[in-house]
Amino acid sequence: MLAFPLSISAQMKHRTEVLLLMDSRFEITPYAETDSLVEAGITAAIAETQRIEAFLSEWIPESAVSEINRNAGIKPIKVSDELFGIIARSKKVSELTDGAFDISWAAARNVWKFDGSMTEFPEAHVTDSLKKLINYKNIELNEADKTVFLKEKGMAIGFVAIGKGYAANRCKIVMQQLGIQNGIVIAGGDLTAWGKPYGKPYWSIGIADPLNPEKARAWFNTPSGAVVTSGNYEHFTMFNGIRYAHIINPVTALPVENKLRSVTIVCPDAELADALATSVFVMGISNGLALINQLKGVECVIIDGELRFHTSAGLNLEYPMTTKLDNRTIFTIKN
Repeated sequence: MLAFPLSISAQMKHRTEVLLLMDSRFEITPYAETDSLVEAGITAAIAETQRIEAFLSEWIPESAVSEINRNAGIKPIKVSDELFGIIARSKKVSELTDGAFDISWAAARNVWKFDGSMTEFPEAHVTDSLKKLINYKNIELNEADKTVFLKEKGMAIGFVAIGKGYAANRCKIVMQQLGIQNGIVIAGGDLTAWGKPYGKPYWSIGIADPLNPEKARAWFNTPSGAVVTSGNYEHFTMFNGIRYAHIINPVTALPVENKLRSVTIVCPDAELADALATSVFVMGISNGLALINQLKGVECVIIDGELRFHTSAGLNLEYPMTTKLDNRTIFTIKN
C-alpha cells in the first residue's frame, strides 16, 4: 500500500515513523500543530500496537490467544471484553462470507510455510485432516462469561487477516484522542487515513503494482477511511509451476489457487476492510464482487492474473487521466 497525501497546510508538523510491529512494516504519520504533539502521537500509536500484539499474537506464548489455542478441546478460556469482541466480529464476517473468512485457519499454520522453506506439497491425508479443524462454527463464545472455547483438539485461531486492521483502527483512535486531526497509519497492507488534506476533499492512495510493489498501478481518490490490500506477490510458494498464495482457503485447507494478483477494499473501517480483502481473495472475482456490491459503504478493486481491473459497482474509473505528473488510472467513489 502506497500513500501519497496531497499537500497539507504549511502550519502542520508531521513525521513518519517506520518500524516493525506485529511482524509487519508499520508507517505512522500524524499531522499536528506542534512537533511535540506529533511525537506524542507516534509514541501512543506504537504503545497501543504493542499492547494489542501482546494479547492477540498466536506466536507469543503468554498471549490470551495462545492460551485459547493450548486449551482447544479441553476447556473454555475467559478473555477480555476487547478480545471477545474481536472474535465475535470475526465470526460475523465468517457468516457473511459463508466461511471464506475463518480465523480457525490457524490450524494449518504449521503445515503451510510461505517463507521459502517448503520443498514438497503436503500429502493429501495431512490436508484432509486439517479440514476437520478449520470451522468457525466450532469456536464457542459464551457472552455471559466472556469465554472462548475451541471445541476440537488441534484447533487454533489466528488473526493475520484482521489483526493489523484492528491495530490501524486503534492507532487512529489513540492519536485522535490526543487531538491529532489528520494522519495516516499503514500496517502492512492496511491503511487508514483521517482528516482532510488541505484544499482537497480526498486522499490519494496508491494500489501497488503486483509486478513492482514499490510502484503504484492505480490510485484511489478517497475521503477519510481505510484502504486495505491483500496480494499474492510478496508471500507465496511454488509447486510444479503453480503459485500458491499465502491465504488459506478454509474449505479446502489449501492455499488459494484462483490466480488473483490482489484485492483492495475501501471502507470506513480498517478491521472490516482487512477481513473482506482476505474473503474476496478466497471467493474469487464473481462471488467476491457480488458480496461487496451488497455492502453499503464498501468498494473493491481486484487485479487478476492478467493485470486487468475488476471493480465493484460504486466506483468510477478515470482511465487514463493525464496529470502534470504522469498518466494515472484513478478510481473514485461514486456520489
